[in-house]
Amino acid sequence: MFILAIDTALDYCSAAVLDTNTQAMIAQETQAMKRGHAEALMPLIARVMTDSGITYLDLDRVAVTTGPGSFTGLRVGLSAARGIGLAAGKPVVGLTTLSAYVAPLVAEGQEQPIISAIDARHDHVYFQVVAGNGATLMKPAVAPIEATFAAARFGTLRMVGNAAQLLADRWPHNQLAPSSVDTQPGPDITWVAWLGAAIEPAESPAKPFYLRPPDAKPKAGSPQAQIEPRT
Repeated sequence: MFILAIDTALDYCSAAVLDTNTQAMIAQETQAMKRGHAEALMPLIARVMTDSGITYLDLDRVAVTTGPGSFTGLRVGLSAARGIGLAAGKPVVGLTTLSAYVAPLVAEGQEQPIISAIDARHDHVYFQVVAGNGATLMKPAVAPIEATFAAARFGTLRMVGNAAQLLADRWPHNQLAPSSVDTQPGPDITWVAWLGAAIEPAESPAKPFYLRPPDAKPKAGSPQAQIEPRT
């Protein structure tokens, strides 16, 4: 299969093409940026597709990160993925940034549990805890940093995500210190592609993954406004 992977959910603007038959990334590009994903993404995808030597019709699937992350950024990636999938007649699958962060650590085959953490601001994080084999120990949630300390009961943790160092700095002294702390602005696009190849399209819709309720709600009796939740 040829997989086009896209990630704009956090502070990367990334795209890559994976050939699962040869198990090779045949083209990829990542730019670090906090803003400007909308302007940068389509030219970046065009360069990656040119470098890959294949056409959009040759793709078998498009994979995209769905959040948590920047509301504007992840919508840019989702819109691009859906547009390409629609134009090329290819399925589009979505996967969370939390799962993309943990994927390379799970692939190492170690037994230690992993906590994936993304800065949600205001002393909160989006986080998920998985076993060394990827089995869920704590489901994705958004909570105050102190709430993540409960993960210490699973043993010495490996930490990954753009809030990994934030957690490590606040980790209680009476708990086992993390064995590794991997702070990255965004997930590795290589693993977005591999996860996109592995998941089932019917079970992995390309729609925003929200962990927060809407910031505002319509007043009683008023017309229903189209209010998107924050990620």
